[in-house]
Amino acid sequence: MKYLLATASLVTMTACTGTPGDVFRSYNETGSIADNGTFGNANLQNHLVMTGEAGYVHSLGNRFASEVQTTVNFAFGSAQLDAGAQDTLREQARWIRQFPEVRFKVYGHTDKVGSNAYNKRLGQRRANAVVHYLSTQGISRKRLEAVVSFGETQPLIVTPGRERRNRRTVTEVTGFMQSHPIIMDGKYAEVVYRETILSAEPRSQLSTVTEDETVVTSAE
Repeated sequence: MKYLLATASLVTMTACTGTPGDVFRSYNETGSIADNGTFGNANLQNHLVMTGEAGYVHSLGNRFASEVQTTVNFAFGSAQLDAGAQDTLREQARWIRQFPEVRFKVYGHTDKVGSNAYNKRLGQRRANAVVHYLSTQGISRKRLEAVVSFGETQPLIVTPGRERRNRRTVTEVTGFMQSHPIIMDGKYAEVVYRETILSAEPRSQLSTVTEDETVVTSAE
């Protein structure tokens, strides 16, 4: 027993330590790694329908995250959407348009360089830029529930220096439009398991921009 406790303590200490640049933080819902939204059966789904929408929001959020890129990145000190960000947001918009019952939130983030106040404002500008771009793609502003800036408080990569992966926005499913008839009828499963219609669309070219601002294009 003492050996097991000592081993568990060592594992815990190891998981909480690391050097800058190689520590990834997760702010996902507790249990999301164990249950990615596909666990369960018909009885469980019916139970969720009767008890509320939370389970379906979680499931649909997992589906959104698995089918499109939810994150776009920015140049240092900038809220401008580059070619890679615009490609990603067009992919998001195609998905979002097929689910008119769903609301989304855009979170803005920065790296650690600069003051807290500056980074809070910069994160907000980035979130605003994404919301504006999605609205030009046929997405109602009413469905973009809010924009929120976390500034530098939730880095993906723990480092005090410049880090492109921390300079980002994240789009997430946050709920349903309660005025929509499907939601009012309680047919949540129809929303979650709806097929997306992509077969007639040409393969898209997604552009990503590396830390040194090199553009890399790939087919999706």
